[in-house]
Amino acid sequence: MKNSSSFFLLFCLFLFSCSKKQENRKRQKAVTILIQPFKDLKPESINFVTAEIKKVYPSVKILEPIDFPENTYYKPRNRYRADSIIKYLSEKTQDGFVTIGLTSKDISATKGKVADFGLMGLGYRPGKACVASKFRLDKKSDEQFFKIAIHELGHTQGLKHCPEKTCFMRDAEGKNPTDEEKDFCRKCKLILMTKNWKFSSI
Repeated sequence: MKNSSSFFLLFCLFLFSCSKKQENRKRQKAVTILIQPFKDLKPESINFVTAEIKKVYPSVKILEPIDFPENTYYKPRNRYRADSIIKYLSEKTQDGFVTIGLTSKDISATKGKVADFGLMGLGYRPGKACVASKFRLDKKSDEQFFKIAIHELGHTQGLKHCPEKTCFMRDAEGKNPTDEEKDFCRKCKLILMTKNWKFSSI
């Protein structure tokens, strides 16, 4: 009888603990995405990318456009260093937020033995900031621009490249496969949900 009572007490404590964990999960505040445009980008591109991000993640805020910090400019190639941009944005980003810089200018970073490699976007795993550029995309396609942006945001939340060809986290492999990408795949969504991301469907 004593063993039965002890088992029942432990079972009740287990249920209470699970209930508390679920309650704490519900109370966790979702991460807010901060859209930080640079002054070179047209308002219509900013608005389109923001609207598309909100379709998959509604907690988004647009910041006032800013100039590039002087130390991000790489004069020999007339482009901006993505790693320096991310460092600058990260220092300004508080906990509970992730910032993405948006630009139409060419950006680059060191890749392997290449000291200055041109990029469509860059985001570290994990990270508080990332950057996406429209420079290497179809200039008429803000949809491609959005897909680069959401891809880099995924990296900041710890997502690796995904083998699913229609997933936003597909590896570009030096090309531009954005027209084939449709959404985060189920596996990537489940990972993002552990990071406080909210989705209307999985």
